[in-house]
Amino acid sequence: MLTIYDIIIPISILLITIGFAFIIDRSFKFQIKRISEDLNNDPTNYKFLRRAIVVLIYIVGCSIAIYSVAQLRVLAQSLLAGAGVLAVAVGFASQQALGNIISGIFIIIFKPFRINDRLQIGTNSGIVEDITLRHTVIRNFENRRIIIPNSNMGNEVIINADFGDDKICKWIDIGISYDSDIKLAKAIIKDEILKHPLNIDPRTPEQIELQEEQVPVRVITLADSSVNLRGWSWAQNSADAFSLGCDLLESIKLRFDKEGIEIPFPHRTLFHKNIIETDLNKDT
Repeated sequence: MLTIYDIIIPISILLITIGFAFIIDRSFKFQIKRISEDLNNDPTNYKFLRRAIVVLIYIVGCSIAIYSVAQLRVLAQSLLAGAGVLAVAVGFASQQALGNIISGIFIIIFKPFRINDRLQIGTNSGIVEDITLRHTVIRNFENRRIIIPNSNMGNEVIINADFGDDKICKWIDIGISYDSDIKLAKAIIKDEILKHPLNIDPRTPEQIELQEEQVPVRVITLADSSVNLRGWSWAQNSADAFSLGCDLLESIKLRFDKEGIEIPFPHRTLFHKNIIETDLNKDT
């Protein structure tokens, strides 16, 4: 028969467990916030470890609370006797959940991506906001959250713009008409790239010594109605590369207009048959 102590003790243990987990969680959040203020620090490990420790505290606390009640202790021992069968059943039922947890651990260990990295996964792209025990949270550029199970992240081909080297090569592709001056167009593209404040020099000291071009501009294709040019610009990171590309397309277009360089566009010739005149001729 349950006594008042059999009720008070497990409730007290559960309350202590909740309080301890809350303190640990808040401590980790404070530490993560402090670390995140420095862009050179990676909070990925701390966020994953925070959740793992909190889950572990709840598991241990609930186990102690159950074991503290004699009646429940007998039930726990009975369940332990059949743990083999239970483990098989639970294993089949939670294969996907366990796979996500294991994949999350592998992500933290091998780090194919980290929090604040810019990823492209299939048709989805965005910034990694969080890595939990079960899933990865990606914030896309419309400020929406994409929730992807960790097991899927382990099986997908991921394009990581921030893995290893943050520098991004941004191609500036523009087509000009066959009547336009190719050399002048190339000079304009090169000049606009060089004077943009977000453009950086990616050359090594050896390449600079060999006087290799900082901004090469090449003819890449001779299309049906245009000569397609490409300029190689470089930015410090993906965000700068996007702004750099947008600004250069606008500034190059304005320079082309000023210098008389034509960007071709589709032309269509229409033949209009004079139906009224034909009908009058038939009447006469």
